[in-house]
Amino acid sequence: MKLLYFAWVRETIGLDEETLSLPPGVTTLGDLALWQAGRGAGYAEAFSDPRRLRAAVNQDLATPETPLAASDEVAFFPPLTGG
Repeated sequence: MKLLYFAWVRETIGLDEETLSLPPGVTTLGDLALWQAGRGAGYAEAFSDPRRLRAAVNQDLATPETPLAASDEVAFFPPLTGG
């Protein structure tokens, strides 16, 4: 699984991307976000409040209930605003 991080998420974690195996028991985007929060201080801060994050799976906006597969690309980023 390829994980991409943008904006303050990238700055907080200290990475712009990483590749990892889908962790055991992680089947949805929400599961992945919870798992990420336990990976260390930067991850804990970035994933402490799911309302502050948006995500895309394979470049489609996703919800916490979105199922994941080992070959997915998942991007985490702050909410976008427009005008």
